[in-house]
Amino acid sequence: MKQAEELQQILRRIDHKGYPAYKDTAGAYQCRDYVLSIDHVQGDPFASPSKVSIHIDGKKAGFPADLIREKHTRTALADALLRRFGREVEQYSHKAKGSGKSGLLSVSRPGQEVLERSACEISPDSGDLLVRMEIGFPANGRTIHSGELIKILFRFLPECVQNALFYKNADQKHLKAVKELAQDQQFIRGQLKEKHLAAFVADGAILPRESGISDRPMKQAVPFLSPESMAVELHLPNAGIIRGMGIPQGITLIVGGGYHGKSTLLKALERGVYNHIAKDGREYVITDDTAVKIRAEDGRSIQGTDISMFINGLPNGKDTRSFVTEDASGSTSQAANVIEAMEAGTRLFLIDEDTSATNFMIRDELMARVVHPKMEPITPFIDRVEELADGYGISTILVAGSCGSYFYKADHVIQMMQYQPKEITRLAKQEAERFLDLTKDKPALAAADRPSFHRVFGAAKKALPNDRTKVKGMGKDAVSIDRDAIELRYVEQLVDPEQTMALGYMVKYAKQHLFNGKRELREIAALLEQLAAEKGIGAVCEGRYLPCNLAVPRVQEIFACLNRCRTLR
Repeated sequence: MKQAEELQQILRRIDHKGYPAYKDTAGAYQCRDYVLSIDHVQGDPFASPSKVSIHIDGKKAGFPADLIREKHTRTALADALLRRFGREVEQYSHKAKGSGKSGLLSVSRPGQEVLERSACEISPDSGDLLVRMEIGFPANGRTIHSGELIKILFRFLPECVQNALFYKNADQKHLKAVKELAQDQQFIRGQLKEKHLAAFVADGAILPRESGISDRPMKQAVPFLSPESMAVELHLPNAGIIRGMGIPQGITLIVGGGYHGKSTLLKALERGVYNHIAKDGREYVITDDTAVKIRAEDGRSIQGTDISMFINGLPNGKDTRSFVTEDASGSTSQAANVIEAMEAGTRLFLIDEDTSATNFMIRDELMARVVHPKMEPITPFIDRVEELADGYGISTILVAGSCGSYFYKADHVIQMMQYQPKEITRLAKQEAERFLDLTKDKPALAAADRPSFHRVFGAAKKALPNDRTKVKGMGKDAVSIDRDAIELRYVEQLVDPEQTMALGYMVKYAKQHLFNGKRELREIAALLEQLAAEKGIGAVCEGRYLPCNLAVPRVQEIFACLNRCRTLR
């Protein structure tokens, strides 16, 4: 390993040379308290910035063992350090002069969720700290301006590292609070299983968001308050007693007038599969971490999914036990989403009537009398929801604003009134009994055959060499692997563009190493999840350097991405 003084010598030697001479700086350099590694040098001042990493020995970083011992507290600590480092770096970005991206200092900027990221990794054994970032190497035109890079690497960066990445300089009280919140959130997740709950929403939670483009809590929003009949008290290890609404496993219906908070509650439950930072308002909104939001998705690709539980006897004779289409309808896409979520191991469906295909969700008796059931290939979700709960152990939380048919099926009914919940199960059941129930004489539906999850694919085409396969993210909407785009805009529990990028690298890795015409798709998804868990998200990136903008997705989103890859056969 070279010394920091050698890096300064190289920079002085190449000053005023052509920009490609910056390539001479690549390598690792021992600085006073850390190792600076220049992993990739941009080829042009207008190109994507250079990739730099900072390595700090665990003993020097000094973070206590109780902060890094457990994965959930270690992830929370890395998240907190990354946020602090980002604030430090922001003060110096573009303070060095030059053309193009000269002087840019950039590090991953987390949102409201706490995610495991490649931008900051902590070793569970040694406490070693690794932070990845981007720096725009300065130039005048395309001529090296190394004096400005010396300023960045030897004045700005050391100050940011010292202020943010060493325990002795940290806000230790804040880090203790971060650890305790992560412990409490993990405790609630364990309590969901013990108390047979699908989700928990704490009293005082702020569910509405600031705006459609901001995920921060809305100011002066109505705090959540559990109805007495659904109130649960939990004794958290750090925060003490907390009270909130426990949504039991089974079938739960959320109803109410427009704009009273039905979808807002469901959106909070969708995001409750992740932990949130303090003061987000949803830090104690905890959902079964296998929950999947189900919706219609017109136009999506479906490859070999067994949707016969819901759709049979299509007039075109298509086989619904291994359904294939490049352009799914609303009903077939929603049926596939349900089956694929089951295949991915979900224990909870989250469904909003507004984003569902009506003919998939219900079929009223009058329509059944006019159009004979034998002429209708769709078995609606309402006819399977109890079977899913009783036979498969999969609960459903459904938002309904206009259809009362689910009152007959629901175990619990919650009415939202001005963002406050009220349990109305007994009232709903009484009114359902008084209403003209045309379903009473309807013959019982036979249980569906258990869906087949035996889906095996080979890579559709020969994969390019790893370093030539390009992965490009398009926000949370899509990712392309070697120009093959995978649409993800309706995979609604992707909360960060860095998760989308990670999914792209996972698909790339799977095409290179896992698709062999023998492994089932769910096995491939599980292997990708295991690889990221055991070796870090970087294990799926085999290029010359690890991207600094990856966040670990759940196995449910890994599976969803693979299912939407149109090049699998």
